[in-house]
Amino acid sequence: MSGGKIPDFLRLGVNIDHVATIRNARGGDHPDPVRAAAIVRAAGGDGITAHLREDRRHIRDDDLDRILAATDLPLNLEMAATEEMLEIALRHRPHAACIVPEKREERTTEGGLDAAGQHNRLQPIVHRLADAGIRVSLFIAPEIRQLDAAIKLGVPVVEFHTGDYAHASGESRTVELRRIADMAALAAKNGIEPHAGHGLTYDNVQAIAAIPQLAELNIGHYLIGEAVFTGLEAAIRRMRDLMDAAR
Repeated sequence: MSGGKIPDFLRLGVNIDHVATIRNARGGDHPDPVRAAAIVRAAGGDGITAHLREDRRHIRDDDLDRILAATDLPLNLEMAATEEMLEIALRHRPHAACIVPEKREERTTEGGLDAAGQHNRLQPIVHRLADAGIRVSLFIAPEIRQLDAAIKLGVPVVEFHTGDYAHASGESRTVELRRIADMAALAAKNGIEPHAGHGLTYDNVQAIAAIPQLAELNIGHYLIGEAVFTGLEAAIRRMRDLMDAAR
């Protein structure tokens, strides 16, 4: 995407981390995130997202090999900006790598990456991933300072953290939505493809999906939670329908 081109279709990337969380709670191999990846394709998902954390609390190293072997959907590897994760990404060569902040004690990713404050640390990682043919994304707050840093780093994609929007209500939610929309438009104007994700549900996704410049939403925890009640395929299909209706 360049020059503010509006995408014709809003992609849905499904994060399957928490299938692995459930598996790891008791050990063994059930439920298998690879099976979830196959269901994502059948349900109309457009990609798989998996976060290999430093502590391996959900996705494990061997899961990456098995996911890549089992599906032709593009894999978006969420990763911390560490030498260990860089080497793993270069070895597996996923379609995309989204650099995210990671703190050992957090339950989930609590905010966007400080790309502005970590430019010198991120630059060589971004370059090595790009040189390997991996599409690099930065998971950032919808803030001009962070977007400017992404532009300077030369990444083709940013994913805007939608957690503040998802947890807000009333006028505060309206303000957060406008921030995301403005930053998506500015990203597209500067030749960066904007994505969004975190905290999106059936109830709040449509306003985000209606932002015309967004090319992809990445949704995980909510869909895995809904799958307990309706099944994963039905949960993904409903989210896909809501996104399509918003466009």
